[in-house]
Amino acid sequence: MVSRVHSYHDDDAECELRLDTECCARKHHRRLLHASVSTILLHSDHTVQYVPDMDNIQLEIARTDPSTPFRATTHHTHYTWAKTFSSRPELYIQPQTLPEIQKVVNLARKCRRRIVVVGCGHSPSILTCTSSWMVNLDGYRRLLKVDRQKKTLLVEAGIRLRQLNDEANKVGLTIPNLGSIHDQSIAGAIATATHGSSLKHGLMSESVKSLRIVLANGQAVRCSSEQNQELFRAALVSLGALGIVVEVEYEMTDACNIEWTQSLETLSHVLDTWDSTLWASKEFTRVWWMPYMKRAIIWSAEKTSLPERAAESNFYGGAIGFHTYHNLLYLSNYVLAILPWVEWFVFGMQYGFRTGITTSAVEPLRSGLLMNCLYSQFVNEWALPLSKGPEVITRLSAWINGEGDQGRVPFSNKGLYVHCPIEVRVSDTSRNEPRPYLDNTSPDEATLYLNATLYRPYLRDPPCKDRYYEAFEWLMREVGAKPHYAKNWQFTSSEYIGEAFGENLKTWTKIRNEADPEGMFLGEWHRQAFGLGLGKEAPFALEERQVQTEPFKPGSCLFWKGELSASNGPAVAADEKRPLSSPTTKHAPESPSVASSSGESFDMMHGAEAEKSAMFTPSASEFEDEDDEGDETDRDEKRYHGNPKQGWDGTKVFDKM
Repeated sequence: MVSRVHSYHDDDAECELRLDTECCARKHHRRLLHASVSTILLHSDHTVQYVPDMDNIQLEIARTDPSTPFRATTHHTHYTWAKTFSSRPELYIQPQTLPEIQKVVNLARKCRRRIVVVGCGHSPSILTCTSSWMVNLDGYRRLLKVDRQKKTLLVEAGIRLRQLNDEANKVGLTIPNLGSIHDQSIAGAIATATHGSSLKHGLMSESVKSLRIVLANGQAVRCSSEQNQELFRAALVSLGALGIVVEVEYEMTDACNIEWTQSLETLSHVLDTWDSTLWASKEFTRVWWMPYMKRAIIWSAEKTSLPERAAESNFYGGAIGFHTYHNLLYLSNYVLAILPWVEWFVFGMQYGFRTGITTSAVEPLRSGLLMNCLYSQFVNEWALPLSKGPEVITRLSAWINGEGDQGRVPFSNKGLYVHCPIEVRVSDTSRNEPRPYLDNTSPDEATLYLNATLYRPYLRDPPCKDRYYEAFEWLMREVGAKPHYAKNWQFTSSEYIGEAFGENLKTWTKIRNEADPEGMFLGEWHRQAFGLGLGKEAPFALEERQVQTEPFKPGSCLFWKGELSASNGPAVAADEKRPLSSPTTKHAPESPSVASSSGESFDMMHGAEAEKSAMFTPSASEFEDEDDEGDETDRDEKRYHGNPKQGWDGTKVFDKM
């Protein structure tokens, strides 16, 4: 004989509720609603067995419309793009239609689960890590509508930027501005304030004309600058904390070629032309600064009617240069002092040992803006007023090289050596309205982005990271800069972020909390970055907190574990293999499984369940040999190249940085 029971715990006592005992069920029902619940079986021989909570999830799925699929797997290990972090979601879900996405959200609410939406996992932080439910929209990426007159494309939000450009090129259009790669989904690029490098462009979100987003109550709501504007401004940079963006209407430009030139110059030349020709002479400009040689590679491009022309080839620019630099970086993890010499040799071999050397090419806009990222890397990028650039670069240079007053940076640089290059980019959002609430750029003038890149040779962390980034972030805060969200800033408090964003962050938080009052889309990253949930008398019921990180494979990757904030107690030990809690038996009204009309209002979440749940937190070693069933979130080294070109000597990696 087997009896099914629910085991729960509260502050007073731990009790058992036998479902086959009606009077006992009534007696404890009120307390059960506020308890951490897990299903167990009591066997006739008095042994106790935990029932996998997946059975309870299956029961909830069985209650839904079977004609709407629930495409999920339990065998997926998630890695960030650079393999800095990994996590094991309870479910990895790949919906293909809007009703399927709404079904996922409604089931998550009933089963008391957090949702994380992930594309290529380009952010090297814990932003995309979860032990709960992970949603990937690679199967939700169709072109819905083309408006040739307005030059807009309406697409499903899982579409990758490269596919979006493919579709746009078919009708003579292209994305007007890109970052360094095009592997991100359009939703992810918008959510993290992705930008390129041009004073004629701002964030990629400036080209968004309208959005459709599924909120925590399952409703699909449209928003734009004319409709639900507050929601629109919150969703333009949402960090995945608002809901699931499902449709994007994006404004394009006419497809064309660009002619780019790349020259090696002194750092003094960069600073001398900063306020005159450096950034204004062409539509697109970016700079790679070599900190020890005090030189810079200036890359600039302008639209042209010229036919395509490849850059002049260099025997060193393929596999030879790629593997030479990679192995020298690996060696520098153990012999730090060789890094200035490595910078001189590697970049001299590719770009020349004397200044003034120039190369050029003509490429389509869609590929010409893409850059080669070379290897796995940490990136710590901040946005500050462009006018402060010369001061900041001069101070950072003095600190790195140990010159003069060392830039007045109060951290020792003794024995510290950093990687080349430091990336310098610009944008101008001062003309844009409406602005996203979480726009991290300067509202009154053009913006400078300074990115302290540190490579991870063979996926091993460089020893200089913590001290370098602590000093770098201190200097950025000193000049009032704001961090780029999808990067590795780690020494800056949520209090500073709150002061830097002021009322805009408060407004965004208010809108976010109204749209998702239980924190279905909140995680540890949001808590650390913005302080969300801090100071609340009761935590968000579905917010996920970090339990721990531990070494994982490959390289220096860390395995991330989380639990829901309302688990009401210490984290479950890895060897307990304790299941997630069972879902509730009483639910808020489910929203329709079909899309809402375009004229709907911003209708917020209704009442929802109050039960708590504890996340299953297995050890990292359990997953090291399991297969990853993800597809486009792959682990192929070629993904580090923004626009890989193959030659006899391998991928051409050094044509552009």
